[in-house]
Formats: sequence, C-alpha cells, structure tokens
Amino acid sequence: MNRPSPRTASAPTTPEFHQLAWDDHLAGHVARLARDWFLEDLAHECDWTSIGLVAPDARSELAVVARRPGVIAGLPAAAVVAGVADPGLTFEPCLDDGATVAAGQTVATLAGPTRSVLAAERTVLNLLGRMSGIATAVRRLVEAVAGTRCRVYDTRKTVPGWRLLDKYSVRMGGGWNHRLGLYDAILIKDNHLAAAAAEGVSPAEAVRTSLAFVGKTFPPERAAAMVVEVEIDSFEQLAPVLDAGPHIVLLDNMPVAELARCVALRNERAPGVVLEASGGIRLDTVAAIAATGVDRVSTGWPTHDAPWLDVALDWR
Repeated sequence: MNRPSPRTASAPTTPEFHQLAWDDHLAGHVARLARDWFLEDLAHECDWTSIGLVAPDARSELAVVARRPGVIAGLPAAAVVAGVADPGLTFEPCLDDGATVAAGQTVATLAGPTRSVLAAERTVLNLLGRMSGIATAVRRLVEAVAGTRCRVYDTRKTVPGWRLLDKYSVRMGGGWNHRLGLYDAILIKDNHLAAAAAEGVSPAEAVRTSLAFVGKTFPPERAAAMVVEVEIDSFEQLAPVLDAGPHIVLLDNMPVAELARCVALRNERAPGVVLEASGGIRLDTVAAIAATGVDRVSTGWPTHDAPWLDVALDWR
C-alpha cells in the first residue's frame, strides 16, 4: 500500500494525554493496594504452612527468574509490595523496567526472613507476571508498527483498581497512555452521540459544544491540556467533524481501505487533526492498520487478553 504524504507542520499541536512514569504517587498507590492483596491471601491470620515448618529465625535469598523471554515490568512495584509484607525483606532488581529478558534470566533477588519471603512470594509473582505480560504484548505491537508514524495507545479496559499499574506496564512496553479516566479528557463516544442525536445534535455540533464547554469551564492552563476527541464509524461522518476542529477523531472498527480514505481526507482538509484507529487492533492486524497513515491505534488487547509472563522464585 502506498503511504500517504506527510502532513503539514503548520497545524496547532494536539494536547497529549498524561503519560505515567514510576514516581512517589504510584509507589503510594501500590502500597495501598498491597495491603488489600495480603489481606486477601492471609486474612487476619498468617501463613500457617510456613509457621508450622520454618524456623522463626531462618533467612533466605531467592532469585526472581523469568521462565520465558519477554519484557519485564513492575520491579519497583514489587519492591514496594515486599516492603509492605515485611520491612525486613529486601527486593533488589537486577535491571530496569522495560528491559528485554531471556528465559532463565534473573531479574531480581528477594531476601530476608524465610517466613516473610514465602508469605510474599505469590503476590509479588502475580504482580510481575501480569505487568510483564502486558509490557511484552505492547512491545510486540510497537515492533509491528515500526517504520510508520503510528503510536500504540492503551484504553480503559483495565482491571478495576489496577488501572495505573496496567497503564504503567503499557509505557514499559513502549506504548502510550490514553486518558486515565473520565475526568482528564473529553471523549465523545457512540453512546454520547446517541444521546445527543435524541436531542437533534450531530457529531460535529457535539464537538463544537464540547470545545466551548472546555473553554468556559476550566482555567486556561487546564483547558489547553484538555483533549477533545470524537468517535465516528464511517467515512461519511468525517468531513463535518473535521470542520468542527476536534483534537482527535477516533475511527471505530473501519476496514483498512476506509481508514486510508479518512487519512487522505484529513491530510487535505484538516492536517492538524489526529486520527486514531480503534476496534479489532491485534498483533495480526496492527501493521496493516498503521500503514494506512493513521497517527495512533488504541487497543485493549494487551490489558484484557495478553498472557502473563511466567516469573518464578528459585532458591539460591
């Protein structure tokens, strides 16, 4: 397929969604979650198996090992979880989040009182397995679109309570974060448009109303950072929506040929508007979709369907 011509550089910059990085806020979030995770595993009692079999003064050092190749994510989070389990535990990463690991490679060590190591083991491994599985899946998508201008974004299809961790894992795989929630962007989706249509409001009018709402509701700094995005599902809807001036148009479940037509029209009519393809974005479809010239794809596949990376604790 022939690539569309580059867009002009004269259009205004589209605001970017907030991108997660490991920081004190995320560490505090993990610590709060970890308390509930251990309550789930230990209730208000303890690991009776270890109490019955392991001496109270026994100490151990175990290696955290990737059983399969992939991308590791969640090492700083695992250190926080270990500290919640027992401040006497030491979790030492051997590499940084986002690194590619080989099967059999040690990614961290967990050391301290043996009873605490055994009590923390499954929670730490569950965390690393899910986060690394997401990062690995995203990395495969990113590699599949290499050579295009297309970025891979996530969605809100995350495990309740785990959204920040799921989205952080996407970043570690080389992907990008879409909105974190309903509070940090205007995304006019199909059901919003259905509700608006009942009042005689078209998608283009919904965009104009939303842009005006942002301008009069938020202080200038926040208004400038507030993305206004609208979803459409046919080529025929695109021209009037482009004329309304949204930051992003989400092209939902469109065939590849229709996506290419949308890109050509956008390049001609409104080169400053970002086009995002969504729906059916998987490893076997993403390359062809990216080749149409869309700027972004958004997919829930890595956060709702990707297999976990097999991570284990081995005695040293």
